Amino acid sequence: MAISLSVVLLLAVVLVVLIRGKSLKAGPAVVAVLFGFFLASTGMADDIQRFLNSLASTLNNIQF
Repeated sequence: MAISLSVVLLLAVVLVVLIRGKSLKAGPAVVAVLFGFFLASTGMADDIQRFLNSLASTLNNIQF
C-alpha cells in the first residue's frame, strides 16, 4: 500500500510539472489519466502490480 501510494503521488507530481511546464497539454494529460484509470480495471492490473512490486523489491535490495 505504501509503495503504490508513493508511486501515485510521484506520478501526480510529474504530471503537474509537465502540465505547468507546457510539455504536456491538458487534453493529453486527461487521456493519460483516463488510460491509467481504465487500465487498472483490466486483467492486466494484477500483472502490472506484481511487476512493480518486484521492481521495488529489487531496487530495495540493491546495496551501494
